[in-house]
Amino acid sequence: MTQHPITPPQELAQEWREKLFSYLDPAATVAVHELSCLASQWGADQELEACCALMDDWGLDGEDLMQCRRPKPPSLKEQALDALKDLSNGIETADSWHVIQSALEHLDG
Repeated sequence: MTQHPITPPQELAQEWREKLFSYLDPAATVAVHELSCLASQWGADQELEACCALMDDWGLDGEDLMQCRRPKPPSLKEQALDALKDLSNGIETADSWHVIQSALEHLDG
């Protein structure tokens, strides 16, 4: 499951899983955890949309709040430029070259 901006901390999720073990078969806890995360994310998204709509009604730009709370992930180009910048500063991660290669492969030509 892709990590959502509003995901319970690992410690809290572990605490919830331990509580579930006392009620459910351990294998079922993973599905319940994923469903509870999805429900939490949906609720948080609904609340954020309502807040943005209210800001718009007040003459403020709700999109600013949306972009702060749900930033778009960097594009492949931005990731590659960041990786190249890190490499030029002597910082190499496990996927530095893979990100740059992927970005180059997506270029027209």
